Amino acid sequence: MSTMLKQSRTEARVLAARNASKAKDKSGRRLAAVFLAPTIIGIAIFTLVPIVASLTLAFFRWDIISAPEFVGVENFVAIGADPTVRTAFLNTMGFVVVAVSLQLAVSIGLAVLVQSKMPGWLRTFFRSAFFFPLVLSASSVSIIMSYLFNQNFGLVNQVIGLVGIPAVPWLTSQAGAMVVIILVYVWQNFGFTFLLIIGGLSSIPTEMYEASSIDGATGWKQFKNITLPLLSPTLLVASVMAIISALQIFDQPYVITRGGPGDSTRTAVMVIYETAFKQLDFGRAFAIGIVLTLLIMLVTAIQFRLSRRFVHYN
Repeated sequence: MSTMLKQSRTEARVLAARNASKAKDKSGRRLAAVFLAPTIIGIAIFTLVPIVASLTLAFFRWDIISAPEFVGVENFVAIGADPTVRTAFLNTMGFVVVAVSLQLAVSIGLAVLVQSKMPGWLRTFFRSAFFFPLVLSASSVSIIMSYLFNQNFGLVNQVIGLVGIPAVPWLTSQAGAMVVIILVYVWQNFGFTFLLIIGGLSSIPTEMYEASSIDGATGWKQFKNITLPLLSPTLLVASVMAIISALQIFDQPYVITRGGPGDSTRTAVMVIYETAFKQLDFGRAFAIGIVLTLLIMLVTAIQFRLSRRFVHYN
């Protein structure tokens, strides 16, 4: 009898412990839901709802004043027939090729130099200095650069004039304007890529360089056979992020050149902005945005596909 009583008490304690554990789990889930709710609601309101609205309104003609009018794929057909849109996308693709290539080259070169033998405080200084432009407002930087590259009183032309070079029409010629946009963009954005590559270089074992030095490999051979292959995963991430960012360029060309001269520096995002807020054709602007999104996804997919051949993880 005593044994049965003890067993029943033990079972009661185990059951009570289980109930308490379940109650604690439920309480923890409720608390987690309370903390996650603001983030989930924010994502739903500011991300999911705009995406669904964009996908829907791209098939409508809507000037934000009158009611939307369903037009089917007319907005997408109009994109291909509009020379301004075609020029903007071609400008964007050309800009991406040059700007991202220059950004990666500058970042790799500076990262290798900074990681070379130098005092720790100097290495820290360069890391901070190269990253600093990224924290500045793109609009304010663009305004300053538009004055620096002004043909009549810009500091750049004054400096090159000291060596006898005539004033360059940086912002009034098609080639000059695009060069300025690329230089300003790369100067302000290479800092993030630079830090990514610094992290990649730091993860490469120094023993590999020491072993290659014993075998007589130095300089360019070490960079080609050790640094680049082991840095390839970092370069993949850096290039994907750089291309996605460059495809969405807006601030620099809008502030510095307003897309001119002509349409030489007009970009895809500028066309979206102008179509929506100047022409009040929001349906067509949504359609252009969808095309740009699909282009970004396509380019990213191609990069990851090519990475199977060029990226080495071991």
